[in-house]
Amino acid sequence: MQPDKSMTKIHGIVMKNHRTFNLMPLLALASWLVKISESSSLHSELTGPDMAYLNSRVVFRCFTPSSSPPVTYELMRNSTFLIDTHVDQEGDQAAVFPLKVTAVSHGLYQCKVTAGGSSGFSNSIKLSIVTPASNTRVTSEPFPPVAYEGSRIILSCDVDRGSHLSYTWFFNRKEVASSMSDLHFSGNKLVIERVTPEHAGYYYCIAWSMVQDIRRFSTSTEVQLIIKVYVSKPKISFSIFKDGDNYHGNVTCWLSRGSPPVDFSLSIDDKEVGSVIASESLTVWFQVAMVPGLDMGEARCRVKTEMQELMSEPVTLEVVPVGGDLKVEVEYLYTAEAKLAAARLSCLITRGTFPHISWFFSNSALPSGSHLDSHIQPIIPQFGLTDHRQTLILPKLSQEDSGYYRCRARDSYDHSGPWVESADVLVQITDRILNSLPPVTSSTETSPKLHVTPIEVITVIFCCFFLVMLAVSSVCVIKMFDREQALVNTSPANSPAPHLFVPESQSAHMVDETSPADCDVQNQTIEITV
Repeated sequence: MQPDKSMTKIHGIVMKNHRTFNLMPLLALASWLVKISESSSLHSELTGPDMAYLNSRVVFRCFTPSSSPPVTYELMRNSTFLIDTHVDQEGDQAAVFPLKVTAVSHGLYQCKVTAGGSSGFSNSIKLSIVTPASNTRVTSEPFPPVAYEGSRIILSCDVDRGSHLSYTWFFNRKEVASSMSDLHFSGNKLVIERVTPEHAGYYYCIAWSMVQDIRRFSTSTEVQLIIKVYVSKPKISFSIFKDGDNYHGNVTCWLSRGSPPVDFSLSIDDKEVGSVIASESLTVWFQVAMVPGLDMGEARCRVKTEMQELMSEPVTLEVVPVGGDLKVEVEYLYTAEAKLAAARLSCLITRGTFPHISWFFSNSALPSGSHLDSHIQPIIPQFGLTDHRQTLILPKLSQEDSGYYRCRARDSYDHSGPWVESADVLVQITDRILNSLPPVTSSTETSPKLHVTPIEVITVIFCCFFLVMLAVSSVCVIKMFDREQALVNTSPANSPAPHLFVPESQSAHMVDETSPADCDVQNQTIEITV
């Protein structure tokens, strides 16, 4: 059977089209390779900056070595916008493209080269526009920059305009280092996690940028950071003064720490009698009526700030006049070598809230201040006064300090008030006393004192205990030998001991009677007193 000729013809046409379709990708690839070969034949190089300040001028250069003139250079931005064209008629000459930088100058720059019917593209350069900082200022969070110790504060270096910026902070005209405690940088911010009074001061910042070794900067003005300190518990005291025939009390309220302004108030028996706002100091005074000898009430100070409110301990406004008996006590002070070094005389007052005390030596009043120049007035000893003149110290004892001492007192607020005097006390300094050991009693005679160390005491106790135990052991051994010897003498030789019947009650009684004769050292208690 012969195949149809028409069917054979159709089959041939289909096979021919199929072969043509298979050759199309190969033709496209060959065409692309030809284009690449043509473009790669022109190796161009584009040079220029990658960063530039706004409104500055930059230069791009495009060069194609071993190119046949004429060579056409086209500077493109973002592959679409033609910046400028330059034709090299001689060959091997670089094309120069000067450019003024504007706000729209940023982008990807590339040079297109055409020579001898071939064309190609250079490398690309991305140009970034740097805007210098302007109108730099410091802002704070919280605002205004006032914070209590222990709180967190953030300082920001803000600008109206600027890009590609770096920041430098200054504290009291010194650059801030990131190594400072409780402080770190975050972009344009200076963060202080827990502020302390040491962080208080003046801060400013510099915002700057750098392009090709050209630095442009903008400096802010200084901002004062105020750190407030929490107030301490208030304290209270009072004094009294006389004005004519009347007496007035001066109550003082003060704080050991804190930041003003502070609102002080005084209350007597829970009734407020005065208040004042201290804007600079941490101490205030209130005047109250006073009568010596009377209880004027219980006073308290109250302080109040925007964060705290505290009360002082109460104090009773009572002034007791000086009265009763006065007494002088003498205490001698010794060095580590047991040498007499100084004497301390105390004026003991029975009663009196505000006494004024004066001292006498051999009926001569001692000056109100310390007197150390014994060459000018040799009859006055060298001395010092402490505890509001209540204690007299004789620091350098000599025979010239021997004599009678006494004190007297009156009310310090009444200069015309009566005096109360003590009896004279004899202080006698001799060479023997200066070179002697501290006395065991109050007698002026000194006796040697035996110093025994704890190791010596333990050794003596152990020796005594050992001797007692040795004596007891010896007595027990002797009694044991005596009992054995008695049994040997009373028993017949080579015969068993006769068996005697003893009632059980008597046997127990005999055991009780003979048991004390047994020497049991473990049941003995020995008491040694040292």
